[in-house]
Amino acid sequence: MIRTLLLAAVLVAPLLAHEPTHRLFVTNEEDNTVSVIDSRTHELVKTINVGERPRGIGFSPDHSTVYVALGDENAIAEIDSTSLELLRKIPAGSDPEAFAVHPNGHIYLSNEDSGLASVLDPKNGEILAEVKVGIEPEGVSVTPDGKRVMVTSESTSMVHVIRVPEHTIEANILVGARPREVAFSPDGKYGYVSCEVGGEVVKFEVETAKIVARKKLRREIKLVKPKGVRWGPDGRIWVATGRGDVVAVLNADTLELENTIPVGRRTWGMAFSGDGKTLFVTNGLDNSLSVIDVASAKETQKIPTGGMPWGVILDD
Repeated sequence: MIRTLLLAAVLVAPLLAHEPTHRLFVTNEEDNTVSVIDSRTHELVKTINVGERPRGIGFSPDHSTVYVALGDENAIAEIDSTSLELLRKIPAGSDPEAFAVHPNGHIYLSNEDSGLASVLDPKNGEILAEVKVGIEPEGVSVTPDGKRVMVTSESTSMVHVIRVPEHTIEANILVGARPREVAFSPDGKYGYVSCEVGGEVVKFEVETAKIVARKKLRREIKLVKPKGVRWGPDGRIWVATGRGDVVAVLNADTLELENTIPVGRRTWGMAFSGDGKTLFVTNGLDNSLSVIDVASAKETQKIPTGGMPWGVILDD
């Protein structure tokens, strides 16, 4: 009997698993909406009214749920990624701006007004921990092994390294002025930080918290204000340069600038396709999403979005 039940569970499990929808989800800060776009046809699927000042966006570990940070509602909104219905809003502390979802399902978020990094269990809406960080916490990232969470503080110019599950600060890394986001190499050995006011990208060792390289992009890109940063499928670092209006491509070892790709105005959020062939980038002042062919390093199209697109993720 037990063997029969186990076999049935194995057969049913694939049916219950979330199937990729190949949809892009874009937060529109000005419109209080999320644009849902088919990544294959580039057609708008739906516009979802989510709440006031949506910025950070991410998936649950199984991609069945989309989470959206609502800064002016002090909440995280939940959207069903298949039905595209707004499910509920979870209280998330003062002014949640950005977050990362841990493989265990917990949401690590930055509370910008209160200088905290909070740990939210979306299942029961409970705040599990609050960690005091620097002034104006912003970007949140989880290391590939899940043992650390990195939180940037814009006005303190630091990356705070938080141990998981202890939720204690292991190190504070002084980087460039106004750090925004952290990306990691796939092996988790290195972290890469975009520093908006400093106009640079900083590379550090995760284990030692020591800076090993930095690149001042303002010497080569006019008005550069780096925000989004991603490890690309080609093993290089891709950076959305804000008012620099280009995507910069850097050597992951040396941080030397290898290419720039003109896009729209004030480029911030970034998402690679699952096959690594395409990069989608939000253009906040153009109300558009740039489509970049990774192989040729060229923009191929602009897709209309809502007002002031901020973040983008792809269910691929």
